[in-house]
Amino acid sequence: METRPKPGVEGTEQDEVDRLVAAWRAARPELDPSPLEVLSRVSRLSKHLDRARQRVLETQGLDLWEFDVLVALRRAPAPHELSPGALLHATMVTSGTMTNRIDRLTDRGLVARRPDPQDGRGVLVRLTPQGRARADAAMTELLERERSLLSELDVGQRDTLAGLLRSLLLPFDG
Repeated sequence: METRPKPGVEGTEQDEVDRLVAAWRAARPELDPSPLEVLSRVSRLSKHLDRARQRVLETQGLDLWEFDVLVALRRAPAPHELSPGALLHATMVTSGTMTNRIDRLTDRGLVARRPDPQDGRGVLVRLTPQGRARADAAMTELLERERSLLSELDVGQRDTLAGLLRSLLLPFDG
């Protein structure tokens, strides 16, 4: 079965997903594999982006989980501190996992704990100057890399793609 580009799609180059969809159409003609045309591409792209991000973070001496915590703190207003609960929400991990991560980042001098003045039993996690420098450097390098990955798209295409992906993601985030 010949796979032709869809109307309105520039170029005739096929990717792995085109080949996958064509194979399913040949193997199971009664199925509509069209969801794969979008979601398999999103999945494959996610894997490629994870690898690219990991390479960037390795140059900064960070693991992905460290980056997630540091940039969550960096986004918080000065003095760049959050409760462990807010960090849980921002990074989507369990309480025990977050405690372990805070301990490890504290040992590396990237964050510090202090008592929460609003809650005598609570603590706040604050980004140290070293942690802020590491988060800033990693974020700058990551954005440069991701900007280059999007260079094939013009601003309008990026805006359209961002809107479409937002529409797909909202039901999961809601």
